[in-house]
Amino acid sequence: MITDKIENIKNYKEIPNQVSDFLKSLTSNSDTGHYEIDESSYANIDEYETKPVSNCKFEAHKKYIDIQMLLSGTEELDFIHTENLKIDEEYDCSRDVMFFKNPSIKPDSLILNPFKFAMIYPHEAHRPQMNAFDKPQKVKKVVVKILIN
Repeated sequence: MITDKIENIKNYKEIPNQVSDFLKSLTSNSDTGHYEIDESSYANIDEYETKPVSNCKFEAHKKYIDIQMLLSGTEELDFIHTENLKIDEEYDCSRDVMFFKNPSIKPDSLILNPFKFAMIYPHEAHRPQMNAFDKPQKVKKVVVKILIN
């Protein structure tokens, strides 16, 4: 996983320029919805209320790398290597997602604040949308999907 501030996104050569430019163009007032960035990447901007950890699941993808960045609010995101995790819901290729049971070991965690991004690879399960500091709040988040070649 890579985490950094949006100002530094151009330092990561594995992130296509179109994706970097798209993310840098966003503000807290950006409209929710689906955005086609280029032939191998797209983004969804959503608003929702964060949830207790007990209502969140670990997920992973096979076809896409995620870049998740909040435009407003604060959210906790846990992450852990998929190795040795037990599958809770088998891989759904139409949605490019599988879900895992909560692990017995403590995962790594980070707090996403506005314009701090997390780049999540397919070998990393992640548990998004969690309350930060045990407090629900409304967030606006962009999730960019970059197709793996």
